[in-house]
Amino acid sequence: MVIRDFMEEDYPQVMEVWNATELGGAQRGDDLQTILRSIELGGKMLVACTPEGRIVGTSWMTCDGRRMHLHHVGVLPVYQRQGIGRLLSEHSIRFAREQNTQVKLEVHRTNTGAADLYRNLGFAYLGDYDVYILRSTQGEAEHEKNR
Repeated sequence: MVIRDFMEEDYPQVMEVWNATELGGAQRGDDLQTILRSIELGGKMLVACTPEGRIVGTSWMTCDGRRMHLHHVGVLPVYQRQGIGRLLSEHSIRFAREQNTQVKLEVHRTNTGAADLYRNLGFAYLGDYDVYILRSTQGEAEHEKNR
């Protein structure tokens, strides 16, 4: 397995991974321009490829200047349980350390395999925080209307 930096022409295969793993897509604002902008701002996208060049996994890191946010770590189902997610995560952690930043991630509570992986890599549970998100400005308009 080869782990390498994302290239623009990888986008269709990345979307295949994200669709197969339910990690992202246009409905979540995960488009090519967003990926490229996040890389310009100090983030990184890694892809895992077979020797033939097929992308089978991704790891996307965005940076807020203090932390790397690790997300979209996913592997096509047929390639899961082969250590690819661990390999992507290790490369991501290495990048964050080179940037001298903390690493933060979120794991769905039902994804116990991922939670176990991250604990084994040294991540600690942050606490009993609820996570909220505003995905679009439409939510802001609704909020203002209801005030």
